[in-house]
Amino acid sequence: MIVKSDPLTARGRRTRAALVQAGREAFDEHGYEAVRVDDVCARARVSHGTFYTYFDSKEALFREVAAAVVGEMFTASVVGPAAPGEPYARIEAANRLYLRAWAANSRLIRMLEQAATAEESFRELLLELREVFVRRGAEGLRRLQDQGLADPSLDPRLTAVMLGGMVEHFAHVWLDLGERADEETAVGLLTTLWARAIGLTPTSNTSPEEGQ
Repeated sequence: MIVKSDPLTARGRRTRAALVQAGREAFDEHGYEAVRVDDVCARARVSHGTFYTYFDSKEALFREVAAAVVGEMFTASVVGPAAPGEPYARIEAANRLYLRAWAANSRLIRMLEQAATAEESFRELLLELREVFVRRGAEGLRRLQDQGLADPSLDPRLTAVMLGGMVEHFAHVWLDLGERADEETAVGLLTTLWARAIGLTPTSNTSPEEGQ
């Protein structure tokens, strides 16, 4: 639970933001277990007591940091209106943006996954944060199904969970464990697999590979 003394003051907002940023830097550099509250306070240049004005524990701060990171990843991977309207191209753009967002935040995401195996509250947070990606994928698939461009027999939510898991796991193996592949190859193959899995129709797919 986050404890705030006066969240409406500009000074309070700045102090809280400084603690979140300091926590994020400390967790990213040293890992969750190694970071102490005093380390965060020193980075944020606040007293030990001030920390507990805004957060009741290191765990509460980490939950805030994790939520912020996933929110940034979600925003960074949104395919905006400037992208091509053709479905295959938009799937390709989404995969590219997601891999880049993962590259910028992978250490903190892995920390959250590890914490989720040991503590129920972190597990619930991880599921809650992943839900925003699942919901977006499911809504996109429903639109394609409604347009007659994707396999109507697929369950949108389960399909989004499975295909999203494919992309997420590949991002980990590629960027964290060092699987060798350049970005164009990785994005191209992920997109081909995603498009074929949902039965994206040839008329909506202008990729050279899919046209063969």
